[in-house]
Amino acid sequence: MEPFVVALILFSALMHSGWNALVKLKGDPLVMLASIAATAMLLTLPVVFFVPFPTADVWSYLLTSMALHTVYNLFLYAGYRHGDLGQVYPIARGVAPLLVACVAPFAAGESMSTPTLAGVLLIAGGVASLAFAGSTPLRENPRPVLYALLAALFIASYTTVDGLGARRAESAHSYIAWLFVLDGIPLSIITLGMRGRHAIDWIKGNWIRGTAGGAMSVVGYWLVVWALSIGTLAPVAALREVGVIFAAIFAAVVLKERFGPRRTLAACLVAAGAIMLR
Repeated sequence: MEPFVVALILFSALMHSGWNALVKLKGDPLVMLASIAATAMLLTLPVVFFVPFPTADVWSYLLTSMALHTVYNLFLYAGYRHGDLGQVYPIARGVAPLLVACVAPFAAGESMSTPTLAGVLLIAGGVASLAFAGSTPLRENPRPVLYALLAALFIASYTTVDGLGARRAESAHSYIAWLFVLDGIPLSIITLGMRGRHAIDWIKGNWIRGTAGGAMSVVGYWLVVWALSIGTLAPVAALREVGVIFAAIFAAVVLKERFGPRRTLAACLVAAGAIMLR
């Protein structure tokens, strides 16, 4: 990957870890996720008037991705409801690149060199190891692990679909804009059905947080889908998960959580993996 592409993916990772941290702050994670999705939809809606309209075959990718993103968000909500950010996020983000690496040869006909595969494995291993860096053993509460693994399955699925869909589209930016518009619909409907008036009142009182999360979501995923359209799937998916390290550093510096030797080792593994991908 070119240094410019690497820089964009790393910035995408920073944005992604940022909005996930906002979801885990006080409040209802489901309502916050819906607020982010709805804000992203509103922010990208004007763009669809300036990009090519997707063809019929591209719509199949868009609709499939919309369904995958919706289920992913529901598993992410369930994980954050029962577990900590430090549990759910590393497992989901660490396992997903491995799944993409397994699927990419069959779905996209992509092969990886030995250094590239080693880089993917190092990043995934370093990210996933952060899940075991907390003070509470995972075996005491298995539900967050289960939800995180299910979320990882859908992360890998929509990453593959979006990478292929963006390549097939006349313009990758057209695909991304329409994807954000579609993604905001089902989760908003589900949240209103489950939370009703409470969701509306909460969003009114926390619109700044929702707007910030939506903006970070748009910038972060727009960059990564564009990178998927021009690069190989597994390395891009793996490099994006450096965001977990950003989240760990944020927790240590801002929240004064102990970084510890395990998190230090995980950060070194991710850094080594990023160097090998480069």
